[in-house]
Amino acid sequence: MDRMSWWREAKFGMFIHWGVYSVPGRGEWVMFQERIPKGEYRKFADKFNPERYNPEEWVKLAKRAGMKYMVLTTRHHDGFSLFDSKVRDFTAPKSSARRDLVKEYVDACRKYDMRVGFYFSLLDWRYDAYFLGPKKDPEGWNKLVNYMHAQVEELMTNYGKIDILWYDGGWPYTAEDWKSQELNAMVRRLQPDIIINNRSQLPEDFDTPEQYVPGHFPNPNMPERDWESCMTLNDHWGYCKGDNNWKPPQEVIWNLARCASGGGNYLLNVGPKPDGTIPEESIKILEQVGGWIDKNGESIYGTVRTKVGFPHGVTTLKDNKLYIHVFYWNSEFALAPCKINIKKAYFLETGEEINYTVKGERIIFSGLPEKAPDPLDTVIVLEFEGDITALDPFRPFE
Repeated sequence: MDRMSWWREAKFGMFIHWGVYSVPGRGEWVMFQERIPKGEYRKFADKFNPERYNPEEWVKLAKRAGMKYMVLTTRHHDGFSLFDSKVRDFTAPKSSARRDLVKEYVDACRKYDMRVGFYFSLLDWRYDAYFLGPKKDPEGWNKLVNYMHAQVEELMTNYGKIDILWYDGGWPYTAEDWKSQELNAMVRRLQPDIIINNRSQLPEDFDTPEQYVPGHFPNPNMPERDWESCMTLNDHWGYCKGDNNWKPPQEVIWNLARCASGGGNYLLNVGPKPDGTIPEESIKILEQVGGWIDKNGESIYGTVRTKVGFPHGVTTLKDNKLYIHVFYWNSEFALAPCKINIKKAYFLETGEEINYTVKGERIIFSGLPEKAPDPLDTVIVLEFEGDITALDPFRPFE
């Protein structure tokens, strides 16, 4: 089986940004943005004591939300590792946490049959060579690259089978600078079935648009390769105690449907507090999303890219079913321009059949309820025979 098959079917995953930056609670870039000296920043590690960290609760939440895989920041740009490392002492086991937090995360994922992903930043702000670059500080750069490679090898060796390696922090340098060809060859030797993203400055398996869904305003271009939109639930990746700009459940569901419509995945982030608990607002949103997925997951999981446009929402496709996600409800609307040999039309949640009329390139739905049956996203199913033809809208019509 294609090693990407499970990922393409999964559609929905949980991203987790967690580290010592959760202690000040001003976002994951606080060290860089506030120019906090290394010695001063290190003191946050002495306060990072996640006494309520229970990754099984994280995994259970992800499953309730309908997520099929998880990706944890094993090390972010600040250089603090959540795992035990022989090549650096700025780690969770060697600071006040006194625990290999990655091992506990992996064990929890395996216990509940959740696919395991590791985020890993190539850069480390604690190395001056990152800012100077390989030309100005070749000796320091080699030390940074060798240390980074050694940590990736530890992650690929010490935790059993890993499903996803999610790099970050390659900019502004090249794959050659990071020795990414050599790095990923080592990764694939140790983890033959792993999926790798494109942020080691090599294309690898999938693209990672950030904070937007391709194919929709303001980014109309759809990637031709496999892709995954990563997004926050508020305006920060890491815990920020003052950020209350939460995405409502409807926005999350619409983003998920838009990703599925374009053949992509949706990686949605949570930023746990320093004690290891996920903010209550995040939990409430994810549980509401999970409630919708319980009833409508058929229209998301295992779907493939569809070119059938729909101005009042999006469409998703699986086998002989076209799913119409109606974001902007009306008691009458049309799907056009397309040719579909429809056998049956009904609401996904209830199975209740609905009226439709085919007029040329238009499929007209009428006599629908005045109010949307599901205020978050009502899904209509069209069972059909044969092929679907999406017609060019830029041509004359009657």
